[in-house]
Amino acid sequence: MDALTRSQQDYLKALYVLGPEGERVAPSRLAQRLAVSAPSVTHMLQRLSAEGWVRHAPRGAAQLTARGRRVAVDMVRRHRILETFLVRVLGLDWSEVHADAEVLEHHISDRVLDAIDRLVGHPEEDPHGHVIPDRTGKVRSRTLRSLAALPPGASATVREIRETESERMIRWREAGLVPGAAVRMIEVRGAEDLYEVEVAGSRIVMGRQGLEGVLVEAGRPSRTRAVGRARPRRTRRSRSTA
Repeated sequence: MDALTRSQQDYLKALYVLGPEGERVAPSRLAQRLAVSAPSVTHMLQRLSAEGWVRHAPRGAAQLTARGRRVAVDMVRRHRILETFLVRVLGLDWSEVHADAEVLEHHISDRVLDAIDRLVGHPEEDPHGHVIPDRTGKVRSRTLRSLAALPPGASATVREIRETESERMIRWREAGLVPGAAVRMIEVRGAEDLYEVEVAGSRIVMGRQGLEGVLVEAGRPSRTRAVGRARPRRTRRSRSTA
């Protein structure tokens, strides 16, 4: 691991998560993601730019250099393997492991990470459905869309949960909106901003904001049971605008 502070590693990882295809990321998005002030973001980006980790013009968006991307992808790999370990081996809740992995990823050696990776069977995805980069830094690409973008009558499979807030993930887990779940859009009530979705035989009703962060892929679910998969709540309907 390059000699970077924990804060610098967090910035590089955030730049990758917000711009996985190399997109430029606005400082305001970084500040929101990392829960820091705008001046702090500006100061750190200047420092990372001077050291060759990012490309950044004053008051402009930032982009990882090839060197910065390698570190960022390594940090993402660490985080996602650790989340998988925390769920599969330690039995921690699917919705609560993000913060723990955030701490651990900075403090384990490559040797220990490799051992954990072997222990959990070299997973390709973490408990939230995110693709885990391989040892060379290669990331498998997928074509995903927001669940809220499905037209009425369309079926899909939940593939990824893009969220770090525990309360929202708990709601999705209870509703059955977890990686691997089969879903079908029943009805879109645009005037009310409500979406009726069928999940494993049950129907739920949520607003667009409540579905934001649930990404799906057209087609039938795979036979492999996703890490963190939970049974849907058996109530007939639920409302949420979270």
